[in-house]
Amino acid sequence: MDSLKNIRFVLSNTSHAGNIGAAARAMKVMGLDNLHLINPADYPSAEATARASGADDVLYAATVHESLDEAIAPCSLVMGTSARNRGMDIEVIDLLQAAEMLASASRSQQVALIFGKERYGMTNEEMQRCHYLVKYPANPAYSSLNLGAAIQVAAYELRMKSLQLESEGVPVPVEPEVEPFATAEKMQSFYEHLFMVMEKTEFMKDDNKKSLEEKIRMMFNRLRIEKHEMDILRGFLSAVNKNLKK
Repeated sequence: MDSLKNIRFVLSNTSHAGNIGAAARAMKVMGLDNLHLINPADYPSAEATARASGADDVLYAATVHESLDEAIAPCSLVMGTSARNRGMDIEVIDLLQAAEMLASASRSQQVALIFGKERYGMTNEEMQRCHYLVKYPANPAYSSLNLGAAIQVAAYELRMKSLQLESEGVPVPVEPEVEPFATAEKMQSFYEHLFMVMEKTEFMKDDNKKSLEEKIRMMFNRLRIEKHEMDILRGFLSAVNKNLKK
């Protein structure tokens, strides 16, 4: 199942090295090997190697990034694991639905599933990079999962959905989609362009900047802009910026 290679597991600011090793082991058991780390506190480490328990290839092939934007840059579908949206307008879906969407999209695109820091989970800024948040169907009276276990459960569901698609004979696209969705990298470039124009027109000011940026990111995440739509928006912003200079 080559599509599994298009599924990134992104671990943000992991505090304990053993959890990184446990993640590598959980992924390898389910045929996943695309591990990305954002500013891990301790990596590489002997503890991580010990906890990987033979999944050294996945562990040491992990890519380390300085930011989430860098880690998800080529991905067109991004989800984050969180039981709550903290009042932000981001749809929360269950793990089975998330696995189905990620497995299906991974047959033609790169996708990502993000896991936040062990103690606090994902930050608000990290959530704003997600098209969906993923909730595990855990016991509401005791819903806390350690990082390694959370990754194992997600990896299992992704493998099962990928096997199902394969058994049903769902073809893997030979050519890219006609209108592929914009990647996270292109979206970030668009946001920088948009916010710059908004500041120049004085629509965005210091007192409303943070709130506007958050709302705009979530709005476009819900829309999931396609490439040709992005080209139209960028062209419009360039025209506005050109006229502002006259």
